[in-house]
Amino acid sequence: MTDDLSHVTSAELASPEGTTLDTPNLDEAAIKAAKAQAAAEREAAHLKEHPEHRVKSFVIRAGRMTTAQTKALEDLSPKYLVDVSALERLDCTAIFGREAPLVVEIGFGMGKSFVEMAQKDPLRNYLGIEVHPPGVGACMLLIEELGLTNVKVIKYDAFEVLTKCLGPESIDILQIFFPDPWPKARHHKRRLVNDSFLQLVTPLLKHGGEIRMATDWENYAEQMLECLNRAPELKNTAPDGGYLPRPEWRPLTKFEQRGERLGHGVWDLVFTRV
Repeated sequence: MTDDLSHVTSAELASPEGTTLDTPNLDEAAIKAAKAQAAAEREAAHLKEHPEHRVKSFVIRAGRMTTAQTKALEDLSPKYLVDVSALERLDCTAIFGREAPLVVEIGFGMGKSFVEMAQKDPLRNYLGIEVHPPGVGACMLLIEELGLTNVKVIKYDAFEVLTKCLGPESIDILQIFFPDPWPKARHHKRRLVNDSFLQLVTPLLKHGGEIRMATDWENYAEQMLECLNRAPELKNTAPDGGYLPRPEWRPLTKFEQRGERLGHGVWDLVFTRV
């Protein structure tokens, strides 16, 4: 799916519109950034015409469903699961029964930290997107247990939801915590966060809205920061232009606690749309 830029020289970069960018006076970093931007624009244009060609960032793995999770999918879906099978624009005011700032989280896993954030933040609506049935079931069980009314979930491909179901400037906060790192170099193309992804989601953010990310893979953190820095409408909230300490609003998971004991790092990023 990605474009092969091996034919593009440092002296000339072809843009999607067919214009050229003269680069003899640019330094190496600027040339690299320009190439990446050109690749992202070409990929975005191609995906717009051929969305079925994209490389998916997830694999639905076979996982054991507990009895409780299975029952939750059967009994609680009418209450908490948003049906997006028609891939039409969502009316979030109708879905939540109120108008409030919207937080969207992609890949909430089993839902524990996602639901905890929603519980502590009742003035915002929380919409979680996850493809793995055990996680969706577990998340709905937590919502029901806590009696929350500001949380809904979607069991669908986030790419389809973002491109077809959410409109421009509809999201106040977009969260992506610990996405699959796809650690092998040959699988890096499957990583969710890249230039094309940011071109897709930035228009969905309100001006002043935030995109929040965290990962425990340093290489992926570096890629995230590079891509976010290249996004023209996004600005880093970190004073030094790098990573942030873990924000208080992001719950510390058991996974992170174990990683800390083992000496693993976690990198947080928060960018705003200007």
